[in-house]
Amino acid sequence: MDPFAVGLAYGGAALALMGGLIGSSLALGRAGMTGSASLAEDPKQFRNVFLLASLPMTQTFYGLIVLVQFISYINANAASIDLSKGMALLILGIVVGVAEFLSALYQGQVCASGIIELPRTRGGITFSAMVLAVYVELVGILGMVSGLIGLSLIGS
Repeated sequence: MDPFAVGLAYGGAALALMGGLIGSSLALGRAGMTGSASLAEDPKQFRNVFLLASLPMTQTFYGLIVLVQFISYINANAASIDLSKGMALLILGIVVGVAEFLSALYQGQVCASGIIELPRTRGGITFSAMVLAVYVELVGILGMVSGLIGLSLIGS
């Protein structure tokens, strides 16, 4: 067992989650601030604001799923993790983390844009804004899936 290689692998797992955590935090903050301003104009839009503002949280869950899978793999295969596998897991974790970060960040911007228009449209923009936000969500889903596929390709 190479402790440095295993440490790199654990670092990749942590980075996958970190991207989702930071991206979701920034996006939720932006959507929440925008939601507060919209609710000052029309308090009846709370349900729609809540719905749109909560969407960027999912990237944190995707990062968490990848973290759990990476840790399970590392714990089961620690003895066979050499430098090449450790680097592969680190790079894979970085790719997942960046995908989750950017997906959450831009989804928060899409949601905030929809929230801004809620009072003016009396909630009529909610479905359209959700559909547009789901497109950005797909990048986060693909980031998670690519991380899990990459993990399966590394082998034991």
